[in-house]
Amino acid sequence: MTTTATPPPVAPTRPRDTPPRGGAASRPPRQTGRHVMLAAIALLWLLPLLWAVYTSLRPYEDTAKHGYLSWPRGISLQNFTDAWNQSGMPHFFWNSVLITVPSVLGTLLFSAAVAFFVSRFDFRWNIALLMLFTAGNLLPAQVLITPLYRLYLLLPLPAWMSDSLLLYNSTWGIIAIHIAYQCGFCTFVLSNYMKTIPGEITEAALVDGAPVWRQFFQIILPLCRPAFAALATLESIWIYNDFFWPLALIETGDKRPITSALANLQGQYFTNPNLIAAGALMTAVPTLLVYFALQRQFISGLTIGSGKG
Repeated sequence: MTTTATPPPVAPTRPRDTPPRGGAASRPPRQTGRHVMLAAIALLWLLPLLWAVYTSLRPYEDTAKHGYLSWPRGISLQNFTDAWNQSGMPHFFWNSVLITVPSVLGTLLFSAAVAFFVSRFDFRWNIALLMLFTAGNLLPAQVLITPLYRLYLLLPLPAWMSDSLLLYNSTWGIIAIHIAYQCGFCTFVLSNYMKTIPGEITEAALVDGAPVWRQFFQIILPLCRPAFAALATLESIWIYNDFFWPLALIETGDKRPITSALANLQGQYFTNPNLIAAGALMTAVPTLLVYFALQRQFISGLTIGSGKG
């Protein structure tokens, strides 16, 4: 008698286009809802900017006659030209450069020096010193302005630094307060970032005979480029957009930064919102240029200091 072997049963195959049960079948709706929510938030965030662009392109006569919610009868760049000429914007742009660039560079340099000291050296008051620098950002500027104003009226400067011979009503005074006020935050961030750098690097440099200043300038600072790029972007935007310190500590209008130039577009009895919208958009251009120039380093530096506590 001849027997034939029975083949083993074959498990049924699932069609390739049928998603497995459970996770993959339920993920697309969740991701779609998340994307819709993020798109709605982004649109809500951009709505004031888009409205400012729409308003700046319309003549004031058109909006005064038909309303701001009406369809534009004409679009032009005349508001940008008028805002540039009437506010003296080139002069105030240069004032902002004279304030922002030294303030950012000074803040990063002093903060990096303090962060290097508290992160690479162990001593008794290490944490207390870091907390002291960080605590400087906890007080609002409005609380500090009264004693600071009286102090600026007492501190003298040579004639080549200030026309008033005082720290008050001088560009140097604004640079000094920006550096002092921003050092706390930058010191905290840079110290956390420097703690992620292996200590063996500076130890090897010390064995090779490198002094502390060389370790700082030639080893630590080049390794902190992502942190410097992220902080430079944030500090440039914050200092450039600041309005409070120049308003309180500078008396002469010609010495104030670009944020004060918008006040020149307001008349005593009449204000053109379309003109102010055009001027506000032009003042935001330098901050956008800084962000796009440092975009890659800024994104890579968003997680600075997250590797170690």
